[in-house]
Amino acid sequence: MKHSLQLKLGQHLTLTPQLQQSIRLLQLSTLELNQELEQMLQDNPLLEREEENEAGQQAETAEAPAHTAEAESQSTDTPQQSDNSESEPSATLDDADWNDYSAAGGDDEDGEYSQGAVTGASLREHLLNQLIVSPLNPRDRTLVAALIDDLDEAGFLSQPLADITASLAEEIEELEPEEVETALKHLQNMDPTGVGARNLAECLTLQLRALPPGTPMRDAAMQLTAHYLDLLAARDVGKLKKMLGIDDVALRAARTLILSMNPRPGAAFSTDETHYVIPDVYVRKIKGMWIASLNADAMPKLRVNRVYADILARHREAGGSQLASQLQEARWLIKNVQQRFDTILRVSQAIVDRQKHFFEHGEVAMRPLVLREIADAVELHESTISRVTTQKFMMTPRGLYELKYFFGSHVATDNGGACSSTAIRALIKQMIAAENGKKPLSDGQLAEVLGQQGIVVARRTVAKYRESLQIPPANMRRTL
Repeated sequence: MKHSLQLKLGQHLTLTPQLQQSIRLLQLSTLELNQELEQMLQDNPLLEREEENEAGQQAETAEAPAHTAEAESQSTDTPQQSDNSESEPSATLDDADWNDYSAAGGDDEDGEYSQGAVTGASLREHLLNQLIVSPLNPRDRTLVAALIDDLDEAGFLSQPLADITASLAEEIEELEPEEVETALKHLQNMDPTGVGARNLAECLTLQLRALPPGTPMRDAAMQLTAHYLDLLAARDVGKLKKMLGIDDVALRAARTLILSMNPRPGAAFSTDETHYVIPDVYVRKIKGMWIASLNADAMPKLRVNRVYADILARHREAGGSQLASQLQEARWLIKNVQQRFDTILRVSQAIVDRQKHFFEHGEVAMRPLVLREIADAVELHESTISRVTTQKFMMTPRGLYELKYFFGSHVATDNGGACSSTAIRALIKQMIAAENGKKPLSDGQLAEVLGQQGIVVARRTVAKYRESLQIPPANMRRTL
């Protein structure tokens, strides 16, 4: 191979540091942006925040700037985020609540078992305090303490007892498996009732066993949880009545008693902190028009430090290239932050203009919308729209929504139009809420009803939408 030198002329795109910073700031959430700015304020002496009394005249906001994710899930039309976001069952549980019960954690009439109801001591500390005053000998206390350390946040002992015994045998001489089993019995007799269970069936059975012997349907409920919990979850009414030798009324009473138990006894001692969502945009109806406006409390108010800037201007000839660079960085940052919020506002208003029927009538009126449509409207690239709509939130009269929520695919209708997938989900939710519990609608029947309304959708598509709404199939929704 012959070596040679060649000269080529070409073009390529290079992102300037200012453009790179602009892109990075655009994709950050409000909380992440504030963290980033705090670091920059510490590193750059020429950058500072405006004082509250100076910046307070620049904005008007009647609403509170922060809303919890829990408040979002409580609003009627707010979509599920997160993941983890189902409503807790009410005091009177109906059949629709059965499928949500295990995920939500359950609750009794006094709210005794609600998540986060107990503050202060953790579950481990609560159990160890009981262990200290117990009459057990030191060896048994050591074993119970070891089991307490293996509990998960829900209060369950997820690790097999044989594995725990094997690990403890290395530290405790002549340890027998029966001793560990006895220690587990001591743990399961502690408060809260049901702690130390190895599965849900054992947890519920322990709580039922702790009830007074004269409690109606206590024995039948214990049989259900100990042996037939899977059949109960599958709503196999015929087989359950045959196995237990009871009628519909007794079976319904036993199930109601089970629902009053707490499937996560340790959850009340959880130390999870509340996560806050700060809306970037507020949407209000003003003179018949839906208008988007920035949340002034979410906008950082920055400026260049005048003292350092004046010193740099007077001594520019004496050098100070470091300060000059920091001054330029401060100006870039202030400009990019302002541009970030301007872009968010433009995109938000474009979304509001196209989804005004949603704000008037709710999810059933959501129209199909894709990133390309908004990108063309505001003359930006689709990737920019994707960054703007990720982790940016809009507070509306109907609740708090991520901007991405307003985008969705479309399904053709008989009249040649299109229906948003979000609207179809809302229709499915409405139909299931109004169905007869004795004869719940199957996915095929839901597709037929939608077809009668002019929305052509396949059964498997209905099943996909139903699962995304975390609604169980028809056989799981059947009333006992």
